[in-house]
Amino acid sequence: MQVKIDTKEKFHAITVTGPELSAVMTEELGNTLLPYLQNDGQEPGAHVKNVVLILNDIQQLDLEAAGKLVELQQKFYENSASFVICGLQKDVEEFLDKNELLELMNVTPTESEAWDIVQMEEIERELLDGDEG
Repeated sequence: MQVKIDTKEKFHAITVTGPELSAVMTEELGNTLLPYLQNDGQEPGAHVKNVVLILNDIQQLDLEAAGKLVELQQKFYENSASFVICGLQKDVEEFLDKNELLELMNVTPTESEAWDIVQMEEIERELLDGDEG
């Protein structure tokens, strides 16, 4: 599986290339992304935990892969980090909707909209943290 990682100010933009995303590939993707939650701020970009997953090239994914994406997203949110998927092809979006997984995912049409969601969620977390302190 080929991925392109572009670290921005508030998130890592992860582009998955290729026409298909299988369960095995999604497992591998999880192994690539989960370490971002463990970052301790020692290296440049290490404080960035948020992920925008860009799936523009994906034409097909299987049910197990879709389930793993939902689990991966949940792990990010449990660790106060955003996980937004963008660029879904129409067939992939319809497949997720038919299997009642689309409503469980944080999905936007474009990377720009994903960036907006990450920013809003960052502000929300800061406000919630401020309320607790």
